[in-house]
Amino acid sequence: MELGGKAPLVILDDADIDGAVNAAIFGAFMNQGQICMSTERIIVHQAIADEFVAKLAARANLLPAGDPRDHVVLGSLISLEAAKKMETLIADAEAKGAKLVAGGKRTGTVVEATLLDHVTSDMRIYAEESFGPVKPIIRAANEDKAVRIANDTEYGLSSAVFSRDVQRALAVAGRIQSDHSRRPPPYGFPPPASGRAACLGAAKNSTCI
Repeated sequence: MELGGKAPLVILDDADIDGAVNAAIFGAFMNQGQICMSTERIIVHQAIADEFVAKLAARANLLPAGDPRDHVVLGSLISLEAAKKMETLIADAEAKGAKLVAGGKRTGTVVEATLLDHVTSDMRIYAEESFGPVKPIIRAANEDKAVRIANDTEYGLSSAVFSRDVQRALAVAGRIQSDHSRRPPPYGFPPPASGRAACLGAAKNSTCI
């Protein structure tokens, strides 16, 4: 079952920034972002946003994109239409004040790993599933606003929270309206999954009739 998603990655002010960058790169750009549970919104606490964005953009700019038969990380999107949609999302966001900090170029059906900083709710990329390698960065003034932004979506498939404090991460994850939440483990990556994500249970909790 393939579901729609606009999964938030919430990065709190006490997060391991390098670990959060690793998670964001993996979650946002694996399979060109063409996964229903891909990271679709990167929500970062304002206090660490500048350092986080600088490191994330530097990493994203190093990801090679091109023919998947070559040594690349990002290959083709599913169609030319999908690739052109990425350009539309980028143009809309930039016209409304977002800052392009990584990527932004398209060659045929291949789109670079792209990051848009200072995204706001009036931009299409804020709420619309990209299903591609174009990702918004949304800065939150505090923890409560980060949770509000995470919940400001019609989707509720997946979410993730980064904090050095496991109890804090679990508390924040419990406030996010998501069927499948992840938190970073004390050591290592990727994080273990938790929540209602198994077979019939997942179908029941992800379906409205």
